[in-house]
Amino acid sequence: MSVEPDATADPSSICRACGACCAFSAEWPRFSLEDDAALDRIPAALVDEGAGRMRCEGDRCAALVGEVGVSTSCAIYTVRPDVCRACQPGGDDCEMARRRFGL
Repeated sequence: MSVEPDATADPSSICRACGACCAFSAEWPRFSLEDDAALDRIPAALVDEGAGRMRCEGDRCAALVGEVGVSTSCAIYTVRPDVCRACQPGGDDCEMARRRFGL
């Protein structure tokens, strides 16, 4: 089941039904602007320190919960990395990830 964006929908509700950006690439959730304090708030089990990014299972971020295109959430939403905050619903990164999943 694919989720089609609704122009009148709250952008965050589209994300909760999508999750494509969090399952797009193991290389994508890379830390960039976070300081040590921000990184310390992310549970160590979800961090791939050697690669400077979130731990992934295949291309999927380990913090992603649910099924892509159906219903998803981020287990660490309030402390998610800056790269995750930068991906905006309907933005270029979002649309690229959605295309990969046929959404």
